[in-house]
Amino acid sequence: MDYRKHFADAIAGLQKEGRYRVFAEIARHAGQFPRATRYRPDGTTHEVVVWCSNDYLGMGQSPVVRDAMRACIDEVGAGAGGTRNISGNNHYHVLLERELASLHGKEMGLLFSSGYNANEAALSTLGKMLPGCIIFSDEMNHASMIEGIRNSRAEKRIFRHSDVNHLAALLREADPNAPKIIAFESVYSMDGDIAPIADLVALAEKYNALTYLDEVHAVGLYGPNGAGVAERDGIMGRVDLINGTLGKAFGVGGGYVTGPAPIIDAVRSFAPGFIFSTSLPPVVAAGALASVRWVRAHNEIRVQHQERAQRLKDMLAQYGLPVMKTPSHIVPVMVGDARCCKEGSDVLLEEYGIYVQPINYPTVPRGTERLRFTPTPLHTDAMMRDLATALNDLWKRLHMGRVAVA
Repeated sequence: MDYRKHFADAIAGLQKEGRYRVFAEIARHAGQFPRATRYRPDGTTHEVVVWCSNDYLGMGQSPVVRDAMRACIDEVGAGAGGTRNISGNNHYHVLLERELASLHGKEMGLLFSSGYNANEAALSTLGKMLPGCIIFSDEMNHASMIEGIRNSRAEKRIFRHSDVNHLAALLREADPNAPKIIAFESVYSMDGDIAPIADLVALAEKYNALTYLDEVHAVGLYGPNGAGVAERDGIMGRVDLINGTLGKAFGVGGGYVTGPAPIIDAVRSFAPGFIFSTSLPPVVAAGALASVRWVRAHNEIRVQHQERAQRLKDMLAQYGLPVMKTPSHIVPVMVGDARCCKEGSDVLLEEYGIYVQPINYPTVPRGTERLRFTPTPLHTDAMMRDLATALNDLWKRLHMGRVAVA
């Protein structure tokens, strides 16, 4: 077998479909988010405005976070030095886990190297440890949740996206004595919709199931303390396990799971993804700790964030652009064609200094390719007008449709 050709052909297939992913090389300007410098392949540079960052509040550029990280690296150095069990359990890890448990009103928190790692490790471990467990998973759940459920080797039942009636039917059909986990997200990041958390929790209570909620695209952004949609809706105390990230609204990196102490301790004690991973650098934990504390105390930044998201939606809609109607801070603009989406993204970057990545299959289904914008409190009206004008020009140039998308 010609191994090199086999893999080259696979890449060529992606390129032919317009789905080959090219990483834009950028350098964010400290303290000047969302501005950045883009490095072209030929070595030249130009200035861009970042419109697709998951640093939803710009906390990665906050002096509060940067100062905390500088102080920490001077205090304890760079790396953690090992796994949590072998010399890598730093004081900042402990403080951050306590803060995260407090944020979500849970007994215990556990840090991971990423939100993906947290989901995979937690769900796979829980499914393995509960004999005869059945995991009920929303069909639009993130790849990390799907992987964790698959690796658990537990029986799984997939319910239609946010379809409470379908989930109820599946629960009725299941063995009433079998342990059960219902896994779902709060904000689904590609469509920007929000799960009916209260209804899902009510079903879990009725059928004696654990609830596992992924709030990665909501922590920091919703609720009076920024704990997420469950806090905003007043039902956080009824959710058993909450997964979150430190790399989006908190602007640093890493992931976590919070919940009842015996369950989280079991994940800590049995999950290979936790046991055998070098712990987060203390400097990252210190920056995240400062960010979580600041964001918890400043609800006004969440108000500003929601205002900016609505402002952009309104502005793009005024141009007749196909903005998907969402109840969240995510602003997707439907394109519907992989090649067109990639070409549009390239034109925006090169000619307008607007950086937004094309979103295509397998992240979203074929035929629903889109440009996904994530406005922050730091995006100005002038930046939004520049974006709207550029998109209007782009739609004319590429002859893209303008039918409104629900």
